[in-house]
Amino acid sequence: MVGVLDGMRKPLIGMVHLAPLPGSVRSALPLAGVVRLAVQEAGTLADGGCDAVMVENYGDAPFAKRIGPETIAALALATREVVGAVRVPVGVNALRNDAPAALAIAHAADARFFRCNVWSGSAWTDQGLVEGCARETLDLRRRLGAQVEALTDAHVKHASHPTSLEQALHDNERNLCDAHIVTGARTGGAAEPADLALAKRTARKPVLVGSGITAGNIGSFRDADGFIVGTSLQRDGRVDAKLVEELVRARNALR
Repeated sequence: MVGVLDGMRKPLIGMVHLAPLPGSVRSALPLAGVVRLAVQEAGTLADGGCDAVMVENYGDAPFAKRIGPETIAALALATREVVGAVRVPVGVNALRNDAPAALAIAHAADARFFRCNVWSGSAWTDQGLVEGCARETLDLRRRLGAQVEALTDAHVKHASHPTSLEQALHDNERNLCDAHIVTGARTGGAAEPADLALAKRTARKPVLVGSGITAGNIGSFRDADGFIVGTSLQRDGRVDAKLVEELVRARNALR
């Protein structure tokens, strides 16, 4: 695999939360406007010192378990434009749990990684029962020859899980994830330092913290291999350059 995390020390992956895409129940802006905002926010994240960015159809809530063709097309277009606009690695998350679509989009758009909320096992979510999709996603990756990495949640937020965090980490590695993500219970909610410590003891793959990281609390997660950061870098729903710079300084202080 490409090793998107290789050579980076505690990388910060900044989230590009797309406005509602065409076909979603909240769709408002024309697609050109959605893409323009995405490129602007990706630039703010990269210019502020984020080591990578990830494009996500965040505005499409309430989410479908798998996204439709209109969403795939729009998300692919936005991702491709972001890839062309920044000089850092780009990833994709297709909410709620469409890892095959995210992989295909990443491959087509020259992105480097994708996030999967439920890679193995299952989770009870606000979309109902969501099941893992590791086998079909890895089969697609093989068929495409895609050099795209899978960053996988162990216990994804906004969900209940039938297995322990330790078991989820083992299951994700058994199903050939490339890195783990631990989170809090909901968007913007901080993870538990104890969960990170358990993951670091248990996992052989890198462990990222995927929610609730701020300049004020990042020191409590200094053992993480990286961070995925979204809402804490936003002010009034948009990425704020000063917040990005503050978090980058706090991360750099961990080194």
